[in-house]
Amino acid sequence: MSSPAASRVPQEVQGRPVVFAVDDEVMILELIAMVLAPHGYQVVTFDDPVRALEAVRAEPNRAALMITDYAMHSMNGMELIEQCRAVAPDLKVLLISGTVNEAVYAGAPVQPDGFLAKPFPTHQLLAKVRELIGR
Repeated sequence: MSSPAASRVPQEVQGRPVVFAVDDEVMILELIAMVLAPHGYQVVTFDDPVRALEAVRAEPNRAALMITDYAMHSMNGMELIEQCRAVAPDLKVLLISGTVNEAVYAGAPVQPDGFLAKPFPTHQLLAKVRELIGR
């Protein structure tokens, strides 16, 4: 049986940190996976934020990082962050957006751990992920 402290540590699959990528644009999801997978990250993609939230609720410690878009159809990225943090308070989150800037979360009770404006260079995505969860 694991201790409570150990249960809060994000899981790694075959030694690879798990990254949840959430965006309703499939091309962005493919780009994130293409950039991160060769650098030792296992990327799990969701084109629906509701499904991503269900995955976090089912296994709160599975992902080391969630990369989420802001503007999506069923809920926005800030709503997703707030609901995910309710069940996984230590989940690191990188907010990405081509429609808003960092002002969107200024003063919000729940904050992402980082922000990237779309379109972003792939090296910038990798650097930000490394900054947030290492590898």
